[in-house]
Amino acid sequence: MKELAGRLAALDPDAGAALRVIAYFDRLLEHRAGLEALVRAAAVLSGSPARLVDTERGVRMRVRPDGRRADDDGPVDPAWPRAPLTPGADVAVRTAGGALFLEHPGPPDGVHAMVLERATAAVRAVLERTRGRAPADDPALVEVLLDASAPLPVRLRAAARLGLDAERPVRAVASSDGGARIETAAAPAPAERTRTARTGIGPAVDLADLPRSWAAARIALRLTAEGTARDPGPRTVYADDLGALTLLADAVGPGTPAVPDVAAVERAVTEVPWAAATLYAVAVSPSLRAAAAELTVHHSTLQERLTHAEHLLGWDVRAPAGRLRLQLALAVRKLRQSTPTDAPAGTQVTETAG
Repeated sequence: MKELAGRLAALDPDAGAALRVIAYFDRLLEHRAGLEALVRAAAVLSGSPARLVDTERGVRMRVRPDGRRADDDGPVDPAWPRAPLTPGADVAVRTAGGALFLEHPGPPDGVHAMVLERATAAVRAVLERTRGRAPADDPALVEVLLDASAPLPVRLRAAARLGLDAERPVRAVASSDGGARIETAAAPAPAERTRTARTGIGPAVDLADLPRSWAAARIALRLTAEGTARDPGPRTVYADDLGALTLLADAVGPGTPAVPDVAAVERAVTEVPWAAATLYAVAVSPSLRAAAAELTVHHSTLQERLTHAEHLLGWDVRAPAGRLRLQLALAVRKLRQSTPTDAPAGTQVTETAG
């Protein structure tokens, strides 16, 4: 390249200079030079101060022609030659965002244009390598981040590519449609948003511990319900609220034989249409009156229903021990109806300020 540049310089000084510019920036990239080295090269080769501004990534630097860095937040002259950091983008004349500038008036000549073009291309490559973000719904990267078998350095690189802050706690969210979501702990609770799918929410953890949050989220998802009369219960369940039920989830699945109490609940739900909602309300409400209010029935109506339900079940659900027995039977029934999911089918990353 050096020999070719010399020959071209003898024939066409501008062509030889342009080729030397190309070779110089290629060498910088080959040696994995940083942003400041690239901006310095642009300033020295052009003989003009060079300014890099990327507001999205928070990068601002300025280097003088003598190679010294001298950051300046002053206004950008609309007459300065510039090149956008996004290929094909048009940088507005009066904005300093997302561009590399050469601080001299007028359009660039041949060599200056080549310096600006090659320096900008090199800056783009370094920004992508060091500060780039993958699409927030990149399923491959999210799958790596949730995979406990993936080496920690690999998972942390995936997190960086997804733009997740290593200093902020995150949590995994599993959806009934097979999707996965990674949220910062400061994000609004999923129950507060409009969702079409049922969701299980894992505990807030450090990035390195996301596989544990994902495993807990999948357990929580198995205990969600449609929230209907036939399938009463919450559509969103937090793993933090499950306590010892997580141990039960490890032991119970679709292949687990139905114990007598679960079979009794199934029989009651099949025989009377109000049984599912009534038994659930009694199991989770602090009192029978609260359960009646939840069901919007009179207290005496609930008492009559429970008498019938207890006959079908074979035990007293109004006694403390019987209520616990009912709670366990409902939980086991729900876990037998659900299938643990090992990998997300679709993914999304949500990061909010705060």
